[in-house]
Amino acid sequence: QVQLVESGGGLVQAGDSLSLSCAFAGRTFISYSISWFRQTPREGRQFVAGINWNGGTTLYADSVKGRFTISRDNAKNTVFLQMTDLKPEDTAVYYCAALLSTVVVFGAEDYDYWGQGTQVTVSS
Repeated sequence: QVQLVESGGGLVQAGDSLSLSCAFAGRTFISYSISWFRQTPREGRQFVAGINWNGGTTLYADSVKGRFTISRDNAKNTVFLQMTDLKPEDTAVYYCAALLSTVVVFGAEDYDYWGQGTQVTVSS
């Protein structure tokens, strides 16, 4: 069983930066692609960014391209999401998710394991 634990959320102002972490345990980390999703009551759960097993492929939602960067440290079984120039519309609960695959996919329904989520709130 895979366990995912997100951390790093909080309350920031528009234009600020924030870094999220996702700690992975329970299986072989490099067997999994990891993605970040975010959820709001209005928008539902949406793909934000994803990274394949060795970091060679990263994908981003159009809304965060150029502002967010996903990375992973396979020695520490951790995935990071560096968020810059945050906007009020980035306010959401952010989840990391793991997929037993060498590729990144966009659909939340495809992911095998999820963390509990961390709240990010951006004030204007």
